[in-house]
Amino acid sequence: MNYNIKKVGLKDLNTTAELFNQYRVFYRQQDDYGKCKKFIQERLDNEQSNIFIVYVENKAVGFVQLYKLYNYIKLEKQWLLSDLFVHPDYRGKGLSVALIDRAKKWCDETGACGLMLETEKTNEIGNKLYPRCGFEYDNNHNYYYWWR
Repeated sequence: MNYNIKKVGLKDLNTTAELFNQYRVFYRQQDDYGKCKKFIQERLDNEQSNIFIVYVENKAVGFVQLYKLYNYIKLEKQWLLSDLFVHPDYRGKGLSVALIDRAKKWCDETGACGLMLETEKTNEIGNKLYPRCGFEYDNNHNYYYWWR
């Protein structure tokens, strides 16, 4: 399958927001393109994330979004692979792996020590995909959240 991966800029806002909205709906969130567009625009305006979109035949079919973090063990920058999505019609064609490979290349380009991610325990696809892509499962830590 021929595909192209492109780093997102503000000119790609509508396309990115639509994919982000589809991603959130996949994770059982309410369809809200307007809020998604505002959220993505704020991330881009404030240079808070880096997003890459994969195109197949000039159609945007998936994306990965990365946020900068710092690793206290390595004392270096790392990237949080926060969001990864490929439209259901295009799954199983290697596009998720291609997006992950692009995120790894971004680590090289930015001098980051690596990527980290979290996914739901019930995400069967992701929990098979990530080890195949070289990620190691960290069973030594519990992740806790505080929401206001």
